[in-house]
Amino acid sequence: MTASRRYHITTFGCQMNKADSERMAGILETMGFEWAEQPDNADLILYNTCTIRDNAEQKVYSYLGRQAKRKQEQPDLTLVVAGCVAQQEGEMLLRRVPELDLVMGPQHANRLQDLLEQVFNGSQVVATEPVHIVEDITKPRRDSTVTAWVNVIYGCNERCTYCVVPNVRGTEQSRTPESIRAEMEELGRQGFKEVTLLGQNIDAYGRDLPGVTPEGRHQHTLTDLLYYVHDVPGVDRIRFATSHPRYFTERLIRACAELPKVCEHFHIPFQSGDNELLRAMARGYTHEKYRRIIDTIRHHMPDAAISADAIVGFPGETEQQFENTLKLVDDIGFDQLNTAAYSPRPGTPAALWDTQLSEEVKSDRLQRLNHLVAAKAAERSQRYLNRVEEVLVEDRNEKNPTQVMGRTRGNRLTFFTGDIAELKGKLLKVKIVEARAFSLTGQPVSPI
Repeated sequence: MTASRRYHITTFGCQMNKADSERMAGILETMGFEWAEQPDNADLILYNTCTIRDNAEQKVYSYLGRQAKRKQEQPDLTLVVAGCVAQQEGEMLLRRVPELDLVMGPQHANRLQDLLEQVFNGSQVVATEPVHIVEDITKPRRDSTVTAWVNVIYGCNERCTYCVVPNVRGTEQSRTPESIRAEMEELGRQGFKEVTLLGQNIDAYGRDLPGVTPEGRHQHTLTDLLYYVHDVPGVDRIRFATSHPRYFTERLIRACAELPKVCEHFHIPFQSGDNELLRAMARGYTHEKYRRIIDTIRHHMPDAAISADAIVGFPGETEQQFENTLKLVDDIGFDQLNTAAYSPRPGTPAALWDTQLSEEVKSDRLQRLNHLVAAKAAERSQRYLNRVEEVLVEDRNEKNPTQVMGRTRGNRLTFFTGDIAELKGKLLKVKIVEARAFSLTGQPVSPI
């Protein structure tokens, strides 16, 4: 293959998808492709898709339509749909968009080269069958040079009634602690300062790996993994996401309080503040249990930042049940909350229930929740004022090129004046002079 072939990847959805896209970009570059900034300049276009919400899916179809037209004039164009829409729709996608060359589910990301070779030999390929994910040695093409994702567990065994993830990402498969550590050591050598350990349900890490301790607990848990990778040279900060309240333990919280590299930030979705709805969602915990987890975190780490996900307008949600969610948000005071109106996903139980709410009710509740979230986040942000925070510089502030941007250990976006060429990847002490709901402005206090 000649080196002049160019590729473009558009990624929709979650951090897992971003991590998959980085791995697939790494594979394409080892195959001799070069990155093209604009899809219209690329010979291979890959859409890494997400099915969590309907609008993400619709967007994929509109992007695809444009490129399918282009392919009629340029038959050499290779069109690939990867990720969760690909897994869910499979051959249906080919019927809707016959110009597609390759449809591949998220479990097949590591096999991109083999699948493309079949395409270049003239086949139209659909790869959506469940596979055991082979340990991947591809070097991802990382989007950042400062922070990196590392997958520790693929798939999910939960059966939340609104969620399509287990159907599209398969059952849980944990990577071995050794392979995770080896990837982190390589990142440390390359100069990455922060690693986020990723899993759809990261607290389930290790349940499928053999071995128990003399006390009878799994030998490999997320807590054990944090102790095992904590001293990787060169990596100054460790984060992890996404946690499930059902498996979140005090042992894990104590480890986070004890290990200096683990950031004081927890992302623990609660989805609803109402027990009846949590039962209907099959979440496996109550709002009381969720509140106890947050209390325990704040007992051990009073300043920890807490972020979460919430859904409004789930089938059958009454005004009172929605108000229970508002009450939870008001009581806890999240630093950040990702909110969404419920969107019925094909193949999930809740999509078939006849208690669906109108779009008007959903959008009204979403607005009311977002209003409260912003007010509470602004309140939480005030605690940073006049404090000195450690900030890892990641990039230039696009809106103001004289400023750089980075994150505090609590994951607050922070802007301050500085030269990115000099500061990228540096950890600085920054005095916070302005606090907004979701970001801060500061002045460096340590010598630069």
